[in-house]
Amino acid sequence: MFAAEVTLPQESESRALDEISEAIFRHLVDLAAFHLEDEEAAYLRRELNGQLKAIRELDAIDVAAEVPITSHGVPYSPAMRLPLRQDHIEPSGAADDILAQAPEVEGRSIVVPDIPHEEIT
Repeated sequence: MFAAEVTLPQESESRALDEISEAIFRHLVDLAAFHLEDEEAAYLRRELNGQLKAIRELDAIDVAAEVPITSHGVPYSPAMRLPLRQDHIEPSGAADDILAQAPEVEGRSIVVPDIPHEEIT
């Protein structure tokens, strides 16, 4: 795991960054509590920087203010949309099989261990 003291850039500075630096990447890895081998970390950092570059290229495209925001490039009219399906509740016979595989069961519930944590004050 990486261990480094990192001073993160201010928001205005971070927008101007061309890529995620190794120091910032290590800090993010520590925050996420990931354990990455050096080769994995280098690959992941390259991939993230590639995605950031693509986002910046898209952001640089001049789009007129009257163009509406869309979630995708193909508008679907109500006539083209499939109707929502009806939800049907069907009991599963697999509940007993699933409970039989659990390491610890209490009644019809699976017992899970406490997650160690620290209280933040």
